[in-house]
Amino acid sequence: MNWVSAVVLYIVIWWLALFAVLPIGTRAAERPDASSGWRGTPVALRPWMKVALTTLVAAVVWVLAYGVIESGWISMRGGMFAPPSE
Repeated sequence: MNWVSAVVLYIVIWWLALFAVLPIGTRAAERPDASSGWRGTPVALRPWMKVALTTLVAAVVWVLAYGVIESGWISMRGGMFAPPSE
């Protein structure tokens, strides 16, 4: 895998991890709006903690994905996933 593919893979994994990490630790407002019942945005969003946790999770997943890709366990050039040779 060249460095461009590695960076693109990391960015995709980071965005997917962001959506998995966003709900962690969020709480809705205690009292909803009286007229609409809308609870609004989360009380303590802590965006920098979410970014740091997302980066950590994405780095771990990227290392695993990079290892699998470079090992050849999953390959489109040979093995089970390869197209027929005829």
